Amino acid sequence: MDLFRVLVVDDEKDFLETLVNRLKKRNVDAIGVLSGEAAVEEMKKQLFDVVILDVKMPGGMDGIEALREMKKIQPLCEVILLTGHASVETSIEGMKLGAFDYLLKPVRLEDLMIKLGQAFEKKNAHEQKIRGARIKQLMRFPGRVFDQEKEDA
Repeated sequence: MDLFRVLVVDDEKDFLETLVNRLKKRNVDAIGVLSGEAAVEEMKKQLFDVVILDVKMPGGMDGIEALREMKKIQPLCEVILLTGHASVETSIEGMKLGAFDYLLKPVRLEDLMIKLGQAFEKKNAHEQKIRGARIKQLMRFPGRVFDQEKEDA
């Protein structure tokens, strides 16, 4: 059974394939794409729990621009930025756009798995809050508010 769905985005093909394979061995439903454009297109086709996104990708859409587009398509999907070229400005910009965290390459798989788990838990908690609010809204009737706790007592 797969734990959660992950999209890995990195222009370094060998790194991408290795990371996707290592995640799959840990029962993570992972796929990889080589560009920000491909990631955005993939997110239009299927839902993901977490994205691992390279910040610096030459040509086309970089990680920050891809993050901005991803959040428009799947706002609850958590994004972990991953880069070998750290800059404070990029990390601040990524966090302002809603990135879950910012990690430096090389990253140990164990550290990445911990971040993936934390990101998934955050997404799951947010989804449960939304579901709870929707259920409360369904239980409202004109002139009467259904109180589950009173009904259960």
